[in-house]
Amino acid sequence: MTSVEEERPRALLAGASRRWVRMLPWAVAFVLCVALLPTTIVVLTADYGLNGGLASGLAVAQAAPLLLAVVRPLHAWYVVFAADVAGALALLTVDFEERLLWPFPPMELVGYVGLCLALGLRERRRTLVLVWLVTAAANVGLEFAPSHGAGAKGLLLTILGGVALLLGGVLRERYEVQRRLVEQETISEAERGRRTLLEERARIARELHDVVAHHMSVITVQADTAEYRLAALPPDVRQEFTSIAATARESLGEMRRLLGVLRNEEAHGELVPQPGLAQIGQLAEATARTGAPVDFTPCDTSGGVEVPEAVGLSAYRIVQEALANVVRHAPGARTQVSLSVSDPVDGGDGGGDGGGARLTVLVVNEPPPEPPAGPLEVGGTGHGLVGMRERVRLVGGTLDVGPLPDGGFRVAAQLPLTEKDIT
Repeated sequence: MTSVEEERPRALLAGASRRWVRMLPWAVAFVLCVALLPTTIVVLTADYGLNGGLASGLAVAQAAPLLLAVVRPLHAWYVVFAADVAGALALLTVDFEERLLWPFPPMELVGYVGLCLALGLRERRRTLVLVWLVTAAANVGLEFAPSHGAGAKGLLLTILGGVALLLGGVLRERYEVQRRLVEQETISEAERGRRTLLEERARIARELHDVVAHHMSVITVQADTAEYRLAALPPDVRQEFTSIAATARESLGEMRRLLGVLRNEEAHGELVPQPGLAQIGQLAEATARTGAPVDFTPCDTSGGVEVPEAVGLSAYRIVQEALANVVRHAPGARTQVSLSVSDPVDGGDGGGDGGGARLTVLVVNEPPPEPPAGPLEVGGTGHGLVGMRERVRLVGGTLDVGPLPDGGFRVAAQLPLTEKDIT
């Protein structure tokens, strides 16, 4: 069933977005068929003196296939061209005035030109050239018929048909070029989005290297010093600690090699200690110095809640990107940055699943005092919402971003603080 549907030809201009454009070929074909069918019969019988039955048959063969030309123009051309040549040969059997066009009367020229235009819109360049060569050969051959002399007017079918084929071919190729450009732009946009996502993931992985390496180093030191810190360790336990230290050192070496793969030529200065919750206040103060008032509310961790370094780094980067967007898109807007530790069951605003304590990061800015004339800076700290979503996804949290009714913007993230929720 699918293969049959794929092979079914589409009508001319079927891919147009507007309905009236899609219906235009059918309307033109219908008008030509209805107008040319009786006209051909009357002209061939009254002016050229052809037999009525033969004239009717030729009229049907020359006009009716124009409806088929909307879907299968080349098949319609086979019928119409044969009928036109047959009509020219039939006219050799009757006497008509020299002023009348021969071998192709005017109504046949009109139908054939419309058919050639349909061919140009559908067929390839090679097919169009072959159609024109066959038309020219038949036209020139008929001009040398014994009862009629050659004339420039008799070559109108070749001239007008060639112009219609050329016009249709140019329009078709122009449409193909535009369609391919649109497809290429769509593919390029998708590739840009994919590349941005991969670059952001690699950047996050490079930043988390320091966090993970710190913990691995602690494990190595603890395992290496266990026999000195703990008295009377059995030999098998001492051997176990030695094995743990060796494994940790090997893992650190593998991590360094992995970081070398992820690091690119532009990733300079990423070996510095990664920021966390403690640096968010400094970030807010630095943003306030640019002229954007920032109110910062830190979270209270006095209750013994520990914030994992990966979560702190994600929170810092989310706030950093949100404030950068405020500076670029809403300069001068008052911004509220707040951090809080809450349990989703007890009223967290992110709709958690009740799995444990979560860090809520909220950045809300008011509308700017004056609409910005344009972006104040081209570059940013990351890749905007792509980076935020990746960092939230990394720790298993949720992210809610969007404009506010008053014209401001809100960024809200909930990041789990327990290892079970993060994994």
